[in-house]
Amino acid sequence: MVVIIGYQLYDVARGVYGMSIPQASLQLGILGLVQFIPLFFLTPLAGLVADRFDRRRVATLAIGIDVVMALMLALVTRSGHVTLLALYILAAMHGTARVFVGPSLGAILPNVVPANLMPRAIAMSSMSWQIGAVAGPAAAGLLFAAQADLPYWTATALLLVSCVSVAAVRKLPPIAGNRDLHPLLQIKEGFAFVWHERFLLGCITLDLFAVLLGGATALLPVYARDILHVGSEGLGIMRAAPSVGAAIIGLVLSWRPIERNVGDKMLWSVVAFGAATVAFGLSTSYALSLVMLVLLGAADMVSVFIRSTLVQLNTPDAMRGRVSSISGLAISASNELGEMQSGLFASLLGAVGAVAFGGVAAILITATWAVIFPELRNARSFAPHYRHKEQEA
Repeated sequence: MVVIIGYQLYDVARGVYGMSIPQASLQLGILGLVQFIPLFFLTPLAGLVADRFDRRRVATLAIGIDVVMALMLALVTRSGHVTLLALYILAAMHGTARVFVGPSLGAILPNVVPANLMPRAIAMSSMSWQIGAVAGPAAAGLLFAAQADLPYWTATALLLVSCVSVAAVRKLPPIAGNRDLHPLLQIKEGFAFVWHERFLLGCITLDLFAVLLGGATALLPVYARDILHVGSEGLGIMRAAPSVGAAIIGLVLSWRPIERNVGDKMLWSVVAFGAATVAFGLSTSYALSLVMLVLLGAADMVSVFIRSTLVQLNTPDAMRGRVSSISGLAISASNELGEMQSGLFASLLGAVGAVAFGGVAAILITATWAVIFPELRNARSFAPHYRHKEQEA
């Protein structure tokens, strides 16, 4: 939760800066691309590192990069030298850090939580991240209003706390697997495992394409400024709204997790996500827009919960870092490239057309995946589905 608040402080302040730029849609979209480039190139390495080295140390060092990023952003803001170039450079640093944080932290959870408690643990973890995502925008708005550099000083302190917290996790058991295999062959092994396990491939690619096309968050500054006319204060609330919906659902799932017909429920939740995106895109009422954003976040939380649990429980521990990195790449591609796609389509179709088109596309992608990957529809529980169970032994 602490680390996501730090991330949110950075993202909201970046969005407020974007609102000050006329015709900011494309520039904000390019920020997403800049964050994605290091993720694309470093993801195979990050997964390998998470499977070969102490995952606690990898995560601590990666969060340390974000500490430096937040500190530099605080300094350039205080000196009055915030430019798009500076934001692009710092966005690239942020993307570099995240590519190593995701696989290492994601692979730690199954090492410290029994398999029967994993659904509840994932729900609680997701809920804490969403609470941070709610607190982050609210805090950023208040801090930014008081002084422009305060969000970044606060983010620096919170990310330092994150470093200490991760380093304090108890020592993990040694990671099984063939360490004599050449690193490039180990990377290939991870991709081959995902490719041949259609169940995992379907889970990961559904998120990639549905959210890539259906993401609307990059255009929230444009909606706040040009369509809903609610300013930076309204933007902070809008950014928090999806996380409110997600946090509520996360609380429910931590108390009573989904256990049956998980595949169908995942698919229908993505359809609901697309429908809420369309409704938000067409809305000109601030109240209705907030409701749609809350529903959008709630639907996304159900999808994230089911997909995360399925991926974790259907991956042998020796490959969990590499599979987590591939899953993280898909998530980041859907988010960062989704921002780029939204910015590009907004420059061609306008913000309303871009968001509505993305929501419809997410629904069509889900229907297509239900046909291409019947394994998803047939998933009745979180029990492991991967064929090569002997690899785990």
